[in-house]
Amino acid sequence: MNTTVDLDELAVATVVGEAGRVVAVNRAAAELIGAEPDQLVGIELLGLFRRRASDPPRTFLGAGEQMVVLCRRDGGELAVAVAGLPGPDDDQALERVVVTFHPSEPPETSGMEVVSTVSHELRSPLTSVKGYTSLLLSRWDRLSDEQKRSMLEQVHHDADRVTRLVNELLDISRLETGHLQLRFQTVALAGLASSVVAKVALEYPELECRLDFAEGFPPVQADPDKVEQVLTNLVENAAKYANLKGMMVSGTVLKDTVTVAVADSGEGIPEADLPNVFTKFYRRDQGRPSGSGLGLWISRGLVEAHGGRLEADSVMGEGSVFRFTLPLLDRSNGR
Repeated sequence: MNTTVDLDELAVATVVGEAGRVVAVNRAAAELIGAEPDQLVGIELLGLFRRRASDPPRTFLGAGEQMVVLCRRDGGELAVAVAGLPGPDDDQALERVVVTFHPSEPPETSGMEVVSTVSHELRSPLTSVKGYTSLLLSRWDRLSDEQKRSMLEQVHHDADRVTRLVNELLDISRLETGHLQLRFQTVALAGLASSVVAKVALEYPELECRLDFAEGFPPVQADPDKVEQVLTNLVENAAKYANLKGMMVSGTVLKDTVTVAVADSGEGIPEADLPNVFTKFYRRDQGRPSGSGLGLWISRGLVEAHGGRLEADSVMGEGSVFRFTLPLLDRSNGR
C-alpha cells in the first residue's frame, strides 16, 4: 500500500511504515511530542509511548482508540488517545498506516470502583466493632471495668471511622454533581485545630504536634464539619506517611483570607509524585496502610467549594507542607 496521505487534513497524525518506523509526521503531532517533524522521521513509533507491565503489547493497526502515555522529548509525559486508521485500499499485509493521537484525560473511575474501594476500607472497622461488641456481650461479667472502657473506646473510634468513610462516599457524589451544600458558620480555627490534633492522637499516641496560632487569631466563615474533615485528613496523612514527631499546624492571616498549614518532618514527597497527591485513588507505596486514596481529593474539593485553595510543597529529606486558604470573616457586615 502506497496511499498518499494529506497530513494537513489531520489534526495530529503520523504515517508509519512496515517496520513500525515513522515515515512522515505533521507539525501538530511533532509539537505534541516536543520535536521538529524532521527529527521524528525514522524513529520507531512504539518507542514514543510508555508501556506498563499490565498493558498488552501495543499495535496501532487495529480499530478503535486506546489510552497510552506519550513520552515527550522534554522528559514530560502526556495521556493521549491513539488510533490506527488504515486507508480504504489496505489489505492484510499493511505497508503503511496513518496513526492519529490527541491529548486526552484518563477515563474517570467508575462508581462501582468507588464503592469497591470504600467498602474495602469499611470492612476493617466494622470487623473490629463486631468483635468487641460480641466479646462484651458474651463476657461482660468476666471483664474488668478498665477492659470494658478500653473496648468501648475502640468501638467508638471505629464507629467514627465508619461515619467518616460514609461521609466521604456522599461527598464524592455531591462534589461530582455540584450538589454539595455548605453550612456556613463562624469558625475558630485555633480551637478546631487543637480538637483535631487531640482526636488524631488517640489513634497515634506517639504523635507530637505543635500548634502555632497567634492570640486572637481571627475567625472564618466556613462549614465547621467540612473544615474539620479537611484538617483531619491532612494531620492523619502526615501521621501515616511522614513522622509522628516534629509536626506543626499553624495559621497565617493575609489580607482577606487565612492560611492553615500542616507541616511534617518526614522524608518528603518526590517531585514526580507531588502533582498526583490530590488525584482520586492515588496512594503512594510507602508509609503505613494508605486508606482509600480519596481523602486529599475530597479535601481539595471541599476547600475549593469554600472559595479557597489546597496546595502542597515538599523538600526531600526535610518534609512536606499542606496548606489551605479560607475567606476571612468580614466583621463590618458579619459575613
